[in-house]
Amino acid sequence: MTKAVFLDYGSVSFSGDLREDALYAALPSLTIFPETADSEVDARLTGCSVSLSNAIRYSRERLQRHPTLKLIALTATGTNNVDLDAARELGIAVCNIKDYCTPSIVQHVFAGLLALTHHIREYDGAVKAGQWDSVPTINGLAPIRELSGLHFGIIGFGVLGQAVARMAEAFGMHVLVAGRIGEARIAPGRVELTELLPQVDVLSLHCPITPQTRHVISRESLRLLKSDAVLINTARGDLVDAQALADALRAGRLGGAFIDVLAEEPPTMDNALLAATIPNLILSPHMGWAAREARQRAVDELACNVESFMCGGKRNRIV
Repeated sequence: MTKAVFLDYGSVSFSGDLREDALYAALPSLTIFPETADSEVDARLTGCSVSLSNAIRYSRERLQRHPTLKLIALTATGTNNVDLDAARELGIAVCNIKDYCTPSIVQHVFAGLLALTHHIREYDGAVKAGQWDSVPTINGLAPIRELSGLHFGIIGFGVLGQAVARMAEAFGMHVLVAGRIGEARIAPGRVELTELLPQVDVLSLHCPITPQTRHVISRESLRLLKSDAVLINTARGDLVDAQALADALRAGRLGGAFIDVLAEEPPTMDNALLAATIPNLILSPHMGWAAREARQRAVDELACNVESFMCGGKRNRIV
């Protein structure tokens, strides 16, 4: 039977809240580990043909140490934790999953946006501090904004960007879509980024990280945004210059930011966005994808990818 391991199942299933029947149907001999320290990975991969994981790193050196490995199947869309060139050279297939968490991400985007525009944390703190009678905005708290009629900008108009756009329109917002970063020609219905930024009240990021998109939200980009605009990033941390964003929020040059992803995860405490003195900033620990239904779809998609591979198919194959 095919020897297979799931090295970090606990990063997908929280306290055993998911069904694993599809995984075991695809891989009856599967061994599931809730987590695997980097120092334990090689021992657990020894003799394996299939490795399932979420965030385990597969360097060239690691892949070279495991000649029996034939498939790396990821419970994620991103593949930056795998040396794809090395996998290709060594004949190791790599597959990811797609479009499994769209409803969860959409909800997360608007949860953050509404928390900022309605100042939920501030009003919660005021009530708990005994200030019920002094909560109105005339006594110092920021005003609530209606979303209807605001301009909602999107960078990255794939499945996620389009789903977020539909929800924005449901709130009565006017959607503007940026042209593809790095492409000279602007497609019909899209707007040059430098023209889009000054117009939007909300800017939401949904593009992949590439050399062209890294720090697409730079110090210069932030200067083009309205001083009361809100930035939302549920895509990739390196899309945003963290220090520039922290500086803009401190200086009052931006209305707020909701950030679900950071350039390094977990972050070190010297990350510019972790300072306690930054106003109007909400951080979440890369949880936009984490609704239980989305995580179950991730596991079921993973099983389908494995079944396809075992039958000679190439479902969701990256390599």
